[in-house]
Amino acid sequence: MPTPFHLAINVTDLAAARAFYGGVLGCTEGRSTESWVDFDFFGHQLSLHLGTPFATADTGKVGAHMVAMPHFGVVLGYDDWRALADRLEAAGTDWVIAPTVRFEGEPGEQWTMFFRDPSGNPIEIKGFRDMAQVFAG
Repeated sequence: MPTPFHLAINVTDLAAARAFYGGVLGCTEGRSTESWVDFDFFGHQLSLHLGTPFATADTGKVGAHMVAMPHFGVVLGYDDWRALADRLEAAGTDWVIAPTVRFEGEPGEQWTMFFRDPSGNPIEIKGFRDMAQVFAG
């Protein structure tokens, strides 16, 4: 596995963030204080701090969709991606882009889904059947 990244972002409600990241996404909680909490975000360190979430604008073109920029996420193997998509669907996620395949049959074929956390932070989760295709041109 590559070296894990660390990302710190603001959320408006730690209880809602814990329910979403820990409960819905299945991330393991790490250290915390009254004003922040760390999660193991699929092998990466995500620190959620109380505050105003970063501003976004729908300026990123993904196929026929415009998505929020900036956004963050993770790349998973297809089976893990599908299981997460099913969990999110069961939780009644309000999709920006519902789980779908892009570049089908082409280099870089991938599944994607876009949604927001309870504080409005935009997240994209990608899935690949062949992880060697992640950087395919």
